[in-house]
Amino acid sequence: MQVNWRIIHAARNSFAVLYATCEREGIHLNPVDAPTGDITCYSLTSISAARYQKEIAEADCITVVGGPHATAAPREVAGYADYVVIGEGEYTLPRLLFNLIRGGDGRIPGVMTGDWYQTADTTVRLDAFPPFSEYKGYIEISRGCPFSCGYCQTPQIFGHCMRHRSVDEIARYTQWHSQSRFVTPNALAYGSDGVHPRFDKVERLLRACHNQVFFGTFPSEVRPEFICTMSLDLINRYCTNTLLHFGAQSGSDTVLSRLKRGHTVADVLTAVDLCRENGTTPVVDFIVGLPFETDEDQRATLDLIREVARAGTVHVHRFIPLPGTPLAHSPARPLLPETEKICGELALRGHLTGSWNDPEIRFLHSRQIP
Repeated sequence: MQVNWRIIHAARNSFAVLYATCEREGIHLNPVDAPTGDITCYSLTSISAARYQKEIAEADCITVVGGPHATAAPREVAGYADYVVIGEGEYTLPRLLFNLIRGGDGRIPGVMTGDWYQTADTTVRLDAFPPFSEYKGYIEISRGCPFSCGYCQTPQIFGHCMRHRSVDEIARYTQWHSQSRFVTPNALAYGSDGVHPRFDKVERLLRACHNQVFFGTFPSEVRPEFICTMSLDLINRYCTNTLLHFGAQSGSDTVLSRLKRGHTVADVLTAVDLCRENGTTPVVDFIVGLPFETDEDQRATLDLIREVARAGTVHVHRFIPLPGTPLAHSPARPLLPETEKICGELALRGHLTGSWNDPEIRFLHSRQIP
């Protein structure tokens, strides 16, 4: 059987991981630009799913779909795909492919087909699977998040308990390339429970990497309350990047509390000041148009955006209700005229990136990577 992987730019790291995983099991994933062969696999985000739904439904081959959107909305995806991989794919995808290659019906734990589904019976231990092989990818150092931010799919997909790849395994894979970038919900939470930092373990990790290391930049941002003199010293001592990327999301403590962000506006301002004092440029994420924010909440966010823009770069995107999240059924509220005006002015001056008007290009812009 010929097993293919549909090339989607937003899923390139998923391809690197699952190519390496399947390769180890003797299955070759052939990258293609359209569904073909016997089986074609997809990884979809909730932003990209609509673009590929018709293609998948009309494909003249067996279709297997995984990724964040498949996990968040499996019954929707099962309406146009033959098999839906729900949750982590490193163990489930090769198991499904072997089943299909041997003439099985694909009814295995972690896979939905038609109306049939059985919960996955495994949890991925990161050290058990390679982060990449032939196709370079980022090294995933941690998985899971203890927070429950209302807009985020991560804890729904990977759980609230953090799992970490070991220092030895991470260091081994950093030797494959001249530069290393990591995937994690919060780089500075490495080795910890995600709430109480363990900077001793972060230092052990960074000390073990002997190439150029980019840490705390996309796609391994950090949380503002983890930014302190000690963490900045570690980044300045061991890392190549001069930018530090973290999420503020709102300039209103009321909104942050309702989002269950677990930090305050004061934490954001402290993080920005510490970055400035330590010669690091902050890159700060904001969400505009949150469904329950008042006009005053949105103006407070604008005030914080302007304050951050004096010290670094602001990244803004329009709220999108993602399936599987607490705010899945809450539409974005309209933006104030001054929000659009100020975002536009800051963008023209080079202080702001992102998309505050068109949510469809939320992840399609060029992220700022040092």
